[in-house]
Amino acid sequence: MGHDPRWPALLNALVPRGRYVTSGAIAGPVVELDLRSLYLKDLTLVGSTRQDPSVFTDLVGYIELGDIRPVLAERRPLHELRVAQEAFLEKSHMGKIGIEISG
Repeated sequence: MGHDPRWPALLNALVPRGRYVTSGAIAGPVVELDLRSLYLKDLTLVGSTRQDPSVFTDLVGYIELGDIRPVLAERRPLHELRVAQEAFLEKSHMGKIGIEISG
């Protein structure tokens, strides 16, 4: 299994003292980390799979108020679900892939 070349770009996109929080493996489950990238920019890396129940409620509230907007990578009609799934598996997108259901 090779290393994903996008991983260093994700870290390089962070500002000094930036935080990278993940609840998945968009760059692949195994990555190579040059520790200098971590300590010279004083970065924080956080794994996040479990949150207090209030976090989701707060998140929905922020979205409803328009304070934050989820990133939408692309939108596909339901009849293109296979194409959307293939795009998801390629992991070359940033954000969510939305499925439009009409009627």
